Amino acid sequence: MDTNLKNLPLEWQTSDGLVDYEAALATMEARVAGIHDATQAELLWFLEHSPLYTAGTSAREEDLLDPTRFPVHHVGRGGEYTYHGPGQRVVYTMLDLKKRGPDVRQFVRNLEGWVIDTLAEFGVTGERREGRVGIWVDDRGAEKKIAAIGIRIRHWITFHGIAINVDPELEHFSGIVPCGISEYGVTSLNDLGIDCSMADVDAVLKTNFRRKFGESI
Repeated sequence: MDTNLKNLPLEWQTSDGLVDYEAALATMEARVAGIHDATQAELLWFLEHSPLYTAGTSAREEDLLDPTRFPVHHVGRGGEYTYHGPGQRVVYTMLDLKKRGPDVRQFVRNLEGWVIDTLAEFGVTGERREGRVGIWVDDRGAEKKIAAIGIRIRHWITFHGIAINVDPELEHFSGIVPCGISEYGVTSLNDLGIDCSMADVDAVLKTNFRRKFGESI
């Protein structure tokens, strides 16, 4: 890790309440442009959305099982359909890979490791699975998804990011085939019996980001 990374003016933002999705997209677009022209710093944005589905660049129409249940947003991130809603910690990662290392695969692997390390702090073993996006756990003998990862890159600047299920309404996932994989379910920290708040998860995410990406707050 380049020791100069510790001098990056990385900003941290946590939004209270539920953030409108279109407003979040506009904010990310503006920040990416600002990072590109060196007028704004990198940003990690912690937030929650009202219930909605997003369709990534690989989304298949047949995987949207209930198109009228929640708003559906077609976005330019990688991946297929996913759900966002209250109780899910979304972190949008607006980071400059020209400075951090222009290796997209390694960046995604670092995001996965960030989530895995965070889950481990709560006694949960998260794992990668070949051919499946996101982070997976064993839930009483059944393999389930606990976190989603989807990014977009422009001018080597990343946006979108990760989503960890802390305590969302899991039934809301039934309107889609999450990430195009129908044979596996979804779970959350709360559903696994972990008693933690969003603030607890945020604190661990921030600490582990520094460990994984070499940045200090």
